[in-house]
Amino acid sequence: MAEEKPNLRWEAEKGLLKKNPVFVILLGLCPFLAISKSVEDAIGMTLAFGFVLLGTCLVTSLIRRWVPRDVRIPMFVVIIASFVTITELIVRAYSPTLREHLGIFLPLITVNCIVLGRVEAFSSKRSVLESLADAIGMTAGFGLAIISISFIRELLGTGGIKFFGYSFTIFGQPASGFLLSPGGFLVMGGILALLKKLGVI
Repeated sequence: MAEEKPNLRWEAEKGLLKKNPVFVILLGLCPFLAISKSVEDAIGMTLAFGFVLLGTCLVTSLIRRWVPRDVRIPMFVVIIASFVTITELIVRAYSPTLREHLGIFLPLITVNCIVLGRVEAFSSKRSVLESLADAIGMTAGFGLAIISISFIRELLGTGGIKFFGYSFTIFGQPASGFLLSPGGFLVMGGILALLKKLGVI
């Protein structure tokens, strides 16, 4: 019987909405809500998260047949930590301001349950192409979630958007409470309710 070919398109698209790591699976909410106060920081976090997830899933899939089952979790953590260290050094060298804004949440990608979950549940059991497709989809889903929430929070909390040196003021009476953690939960809850109403998730 011929082996069924993997559906790479589905693997890449599922993380965007159907299995969005934030809106559907509800993982990694602590750093997610802490960083989602600024669009610039959200984009930076998405790039850092994506680099770590793609690199980790690639290496894990390549070596999966030679990793003993008893040490797979420590091995995965070491691989994730290696890519996080590389990411942190790059960010520190080229964007110290972003490094300052992301703070402790950049090195904490090492224990981010989205990354460890995708490695353990998917890339440790699938081919390289499937693992990369899954990682791309999960990164896109993470980025969609954090950037959309940060856009709303920054807009409502500051009255405008600051984007790579350019400031756009929309209204003059901001509600600064949206920059606090409760504001993040309110915005996220509103988006989840809307997506549920539309039948997207």
